[in-house]
Amino acid sequence: MRRVRADLDKRAHTRSVVLAHAFVAGAQPSESERDISVGGVSRVPTGIFDDIDYVALGHLHGRHVLEDHIRYSGSPLAYSFGESDRVKGSWLVDLGPTGVSAAHFIEAPVPRRLVRLTGDLETLLSDPDPDRHEHDWVRVTLTDALRPARAMERLRRRFEHTLVLSFAPTGATPVQLPIASVVGRRDHEIALDFVAELRGVPATSVESDLLLEACDACCEDTDLDVPVGEA
Repeated sequence: MRRVRADLDKRAHTRSVVLAHAFVAGAQPSESERDISVGGVSRVPTGIFDDIDYVALGHLHGRHVLEDHIRYSGSPLAYSFGESDRVKGSWLVDLGPTGVSAAHFIEAPVPRRLVRLTGDLETLLSDPDPDRHEHDWVRVTLTDALRPARAMERLRRRFEHTLVLSFAPTGATPVQLPIASVVGRRDHEIALDFVAELRGVPATSVESDLLLEACDACCEDTDLDVPVGEA
């Protein structure tokens, strides 16, 4: 900025506009932004832009007005589901003889919205509106007590642009598993513990039988599920 001001001193009756990519104090980041430092400083004070007519800032994805002449327009599109509720666009700024005379935010078009859905799989799939979220980017949190089979595949049949799937089971009791070592334990036991840890509930008897068949099929001796470390 010293060089900017030195150049301005050589010019008479001119207005100054600075474009900067930085994290300026007073603004709030979102989950899709990376840390950034300028000259070893993580946050730039707004005072560094004193006497500048207008400062157009980049880096943060949300719009912010730090001072009337210091603004972030934000990104033209949302880059994470944490930005799904943010209105995107640009500032249209008028500069008068003494600085900013007017500023209007112009909203950007949204080619595909970001939406977050939460609920059990069957409820989400049975939405009576066939066009709801059909063209949106979708993040789903399933609350089923048991993880449904082929959940992502089924969701994408209903919501073609599902990107993220996570699980937050309702009413499931976390299973505390002593998995300090697998040595001396049978593959089948380890597989059952893994299923219980992943889902929060034990495998069913049918699932247990299928896992036993799979473990035996992987053993050199197909008649015996040998404890790990003893094969």
